[in-house]
Amino acid sequence: MSSTEFPSAPAASALPKVATVRVAEGERLRSVGLPGITLTVRARPPVREGLAPALYVHGLGGSSQNWSALMHELEGDVDCEAVDLPGFGDSPPPDDGDYSITAHARAVIRYLDASDRGPVHLFGNSLGGAVTTRVAAVRPDLIRTLTLVSPALPEIRVQRTAVPTGLLAVPGVTALFTRLTRGWTAEQRVRGVMHLCYGDPGRATPEAFRNAVEEMERRLQLPYFWDAMTRSARGLVNAYTLGGQHALWRQAERVLAPTLLIYGGRDQLVGHRMSEKAAYSFRDSRLLSLPDAGHVAMMEYPEVVAHAFRELLVETGQSEAPGSRGEAADAGGVAAESAGS
Repeated sequence: MSSTEFPSAPAASALPKVATVRVAEGERLRSVGLPGITLTVRARPPVREGLAPALYVHGLGGSSQNWSALMHELEGDVDCEAVDLPGFGDSPPPDDGDYSITAHARAVIRYLDASDRGPVHLFGNSLGGAVTTRVAAVRPDLIRTLTLVSPALPEIRVQRTAVPTGLLAVPGVTALFTRLTRGWTAEQRVRGVMHLCYGDPGRATPEAFRNAVEEMERRLQLPYFWDAMTRSARGLVNAYTLGGQHALWRQAERVLAPTLLIYGGRDQLVGHRMSEKAAYSFRDSRLLSLPDAGHVAMMEYPEVVAHAFRELLVETGQSEAPGSRGEAADAGGVAAESAGS
């Protein structure tokens, strides 16, 4: 992106006052200052002491709120925290304006090092899946297990429905889009996002829809909202072009942690066909296919995702109470397999 396409993001201290971020019952937010960045961390206190820590990383345009339902499901299994990446959720932009995959991964690593919570059970969705793959590859000491929900790893043949999102990385497109959609309401925007990200938008409850609209209204007041979206989209596209040891698929092969891969059969952004390549690339992997899920299975089917994660804990000897929350809810068909090396 050219330096003239968007004005420089203002310093965090100069940002306008906007509505507060929603915090679900049982959750709490805190701000963590780190070199060059300030991160907002959403936590759900565990039901008992001694549980292993977990960290959740959202996708492009998302926030830590995307993990609230899954955090609630897993509060009896892990000590849950979800981070707002720089420029997303309630985290201000990074000081250097760097939204590359490497910069996002560095933010996660800095937080884990500073908080001294590692090693953690690391979760990532979409963009967050690419970020956490890089974290797991370069800092295996920080990871217990890795759970990836529709990770945004390079595809040779991109789905037609994913093209508009990728175009955000093209200089000038975001500015054009904002002009063309200036009259759109927050409700219209949320319906569009849900249609793109959910396998069945009808699974979102009226309350969840209202909360999403409220959050969209808040984000649209942030002067850096589109800048963060554009630069992160460009960072993802740029990561797809890297070769050698920095290539994302090469880094996937370096991941040592037991890995749970979750793909949706109705995903319009990450092709389900990539699940086979992922299962082959991650050396110690298990694949869960949800035929009716879209791009955000942890929001559509949190009970199913939680059940699969508990099975991962049992299989890897990291759970003292297997199946404590019961069987997974029906997800319209579930296919699971092991794909170890």
